[in-house]
Amino acid sequence: MMMKPLPFAINVSIVAVVVSSSIVLCQAFTPPAALSRSVSLTSPTLAPSPRRSTELTSTRAIRRNHYDDCFKDICDGFFSQTLFASALAASIFLSQPVFAADPPSNEDGTQQTPTSKLNGPPAYDEAWGLVKKYALDQKYNGQDWDEAYRKYSKDISTSTDEGQIMKATSNLIGSLGDKYSRVLDKDSYARIQKFDLIGVGVTLMPHPTSKEIIVGAPPVQDSAAFQAGIKVGDAVLAVNGVDTLGRTAFDIIDQISENPDAGIVTFTIRSGDEYRDVTMKREFLEVKDPVSYRVSETRADGTKVGYVRVSEFNSRVKPSLEAALRDLESQQVSAYVLDLRGNPGGAFQSAVEIAGLFMSDKLATEVVDGNDVALKFRTSKDKVMIDVSDPVAIWVDGRSASASEVLSGALRDNCRAVVMGDQTFGKGLVQAVYGLKNGYGLVLTVAKYLTPDGTDINKVGIVPDVSKEDALPSSPGFVPFFGSDTSRVDFNDVKTRMSSGMCSTVD
Repeated sequence: MMMKPLPFAINVSIVAVVVSSSIVLCQAFTPPAALSRSVSLTSPTLAPSPRRSTELTSTRAIRRNHYDDCFKDICDGFFSQTLFASALAASIFLSQPVFAADPPSNEDGTQQTPTSKLNGPPAYDEAWGLVKKYALDQKYNGQDWDEAYRKYSKDISTSTDEGQIMKATSNLIGSLGDKYSRVLDKDSYARIQKFDLIGVGVTLMPHPTSKEIIVGAPPVQDSAAFQAGIKVGDAVLAVNGVDTLGRTAFDIIDQISENPDAGIVTFTIRSGDEYRDVTMKREFLEVKDPVSYRVSETRADGTKVGYVRVSEFNSRVKPSLEAALRDLESQQVSAYVLDLRGNPGGAFQSAVEIAGLFMSDKLATEVVDGNDVALKFRTSKDKVMIDVSDPVAIWVDGRSASASEVLSGALRDNCRAVVMGDQTFGKGLVQAVYGLKNGYGLVLTVAKYLTPDGTDINKVGIVPDVSKEDALPSSPGFVPFFGSDTSRVDFNDVKTRMSSGMCSTVD
């Protein structure tokens, strides 16, 4: 699939206008009835444009002279069309709340004049504005989004009743007709923070003009950052002694996540004219380890098989899987089964990062927004943990969804694995989770993704290369031992299917 690349002079400053940070989920939700949405009263509706493509390399994307300032004035003249692509890039890697953005900027940096003024309750206005800017469906389920704003806010314009306001907000989001987009109450939003990577309750983003990394939203109530007195607008000059100058928020998240078990993190803060070092304890919601593994068998030909089950793509999945692969490699495992049966998905970026443990610098997936702007995500370079010649079989079923499908599609389309089992769920949509200032959250469908060869699997799923009857155990994956019997997998056939003679890589 050939696409015109973006001319890269994108300025990190735009992210400050567009988005603070959010969690992007790639998961098969079973949400309540669909919610509503709205078009922007603050900016004109954008006409779809020819698809433009950007590439990101795992969490180490957006480098200087490359895609470093992949937010700079949003591509000189392509602001409207690439606004979402930049916002998506930020939201994928940062895992704290996003608050409603200011009106977008013109090319000269001045703000666009709103065509109408939002005058509803703040949470309602935030949700409406986020939908307007980032929703995948830019037709808003066939409705005028300005009109939807007025329709669902008519009874709450002067209300201070939070329950009434959030009911109207839910009705607004429900009008989108999207079963995945919805409002989260405070408890539900808090539970989603299991995807948080920093652990101190702070949002990092670039300053609109100086490009310094700043605190972009109020720290989470009672979090370590809150207790340390960190405030919105404080500049973060260094993290763990490493200067943030010239770095993106992506780089900082990547730096912190390299040591996920570190109990503390130190920020060098400038607040007004005051400079200080703030050391904070990292705290996370209790998150289960999603990885289990064992050496399942040693065959007569000497092949030692490693079985690895991944139940969810949460904040622990990457370090846990790295530890599992390291242990299995130390035991001379030479063939692998990656069991994703029943895995509903989770954090999108985790699937891309995990693909990088099996292959270096390969296209993992392509994400396309409502304006047909494309972002290509590549795996990291030189992070591979197992020999590229070791055969890999991926087990899936009808409950393997979203991030599971991202990983399966990435490895299969790059001839790095063979998919076995039942056809997958078929959720090719990506949701962003945005925090609202009142503690509620908004889950919004912001993009669709394609596998590396350009396949849209939404509502279709991934069709396995080998059927369940031919390779998988009869017991389901959640049954200990019996569900992990790898004896029926023909790894010689897997090697043949992965070979250049039978499989053509996408890049």
